[in-house]
Amino acid sequence: MTSQERWQSPIAPGISWYQATSGERPTYPEMDGSKTCDVAIVGGGYTGLQAAYNLAKSGVSVVLIEACRVGDGASGRNGGQLGTGQRWWPEELEEKIGYERSRALFDLAEAAKHHLMDFATEHQIDMEYMPGQMNVAHKESYKADYYENAEIAAMRYKYPHMRFMDKAETQERLGSTRYYCGVRDTGTGHIQPLKLLIGLARVAANAGAQIYEMTKASAILHGSSKVMIETSRGTITADRALIACNGYIGNLEPVTASHVMPIRSFIGATVPLEGHPDVLPGAEAVADSRFVVRYFRKSKDGRLLFGGREAYTADNPRDITQHIRRQIAEIYPALRDIEISHAWGGSVGITMPRQPFVREVMPGVTSIGGYSGHGVMLSNYCGKLYADTVLGQAADLELFKSLDIPAFPGGAAMRAPLLFLALSWFALRDKF
Repeated sequence: MTSQERWQSPIAPGISWYQATSGERPTYPEMDGSKTCDVAIVGGGYTGLQAAYNLAKSGVSVVLIEACRVGDGASGRNGGQLGTGQRWWPEELEEKIGYERSRALFDLAEAAKHHLMDFATEHQIDMEYMPGQMNVAHKESYKADYYENAEIAAMRYKYPHMRFMDKAETQERLGSTRYYCGVRDTGTGHIQPLKLLIGLARVAANAGAQIYEMTKASAILHGSSKVMIETSRGTITADRALIACNGYIGNLEPVTASHVMPIRSFIGATVPLEGHPDVLPGAEAVADSRFVVRYFRKSKDGRLLFGGREAYTADNPRDITQHIRRQIAEIYPALRDIEISHAWGGSVGITMPRQPFVREVMPGVTSIGGYSGHGVMLSNYCGKLYADTVLGQAADLELFKSLDIPAFPGGAAMRAPLLFLALSWFALRDKF
């Protein structure tokens, strides 16, 4: 067993199938004393690394610190689904912010999708892309909404890749009778997220970004026109800084912490599904209509990767597999006794309206996070857009800055209990 396969993240439970199949993950040194740079970045996920790469290749001096190892957070452990558009359906956003802004956000998400695909191709990153995604309804009453979603995407948002599936087609494509209808999207797909992250870190380092692992930020201060980031390994002094910690913000910066809430999500990987050719025969990714969403897909080697839990808390269950196995069996009874070879979890950063949080939280310090389970494309692109803003090349990040993202109610003491109650309620509502 390699050191990559043995490594247990101190911030997230379980060793993922991604980790076991990505080969030896490169390591980066701990910071070895105080540093001075143009831009300091806290967080070694997609957002931070994309920002680091795009800044460094333009000659900006960048220091990026990661509290654990690059890939230990959500960017290296997520469900791998790209999706289309924002977390909300475009017609839902349209009701809240109008067609013009909704269309701009949809187009931005499409630009994010193309950027990610082009980036992987340009830098020869084998992120194991597989085409296709299905959004499926667990209630028959949702049929009209799903039908309209495909129509609206084509007619109002000029996206021709979505098509409504009736009950028979949905059940055939899933190999399950659990869902009533759905939308099939042939313009997107799913990836092995840790392979993308490893490649991205390599590209950023090669461009000149200084990347330091096992270097945790303890405070961020602003004074005399400079930003200071304190760590146990020294202080970083920079002209500006990016906070890209997402669901791992902790107590580092209070404005971000009040707007971005960490919740735990868990994934299990089965052994290859030999003898079950009816399960996802087209190998698409799937996300269902529950508020506490279930998401699953086929890997390139034929495993079922299944994610979700009935109620989210900040804790780690003793046995992740029992939660995952129960949900797999609800959808695929024939897999009730299938071996789960890997099970893991991590923190997802969510916001109240399930839209990204982008804000200048103090002079010279921008915080980006809260992708709410829709971050594979958006987090990468937000990192690029932050770099574009610093370089004066584009202002597309303003689309996210203009969103109304309220703080969670209750303050630091009450927001976690209130969130637990709210998500438990939604999980209960999903059943009826």
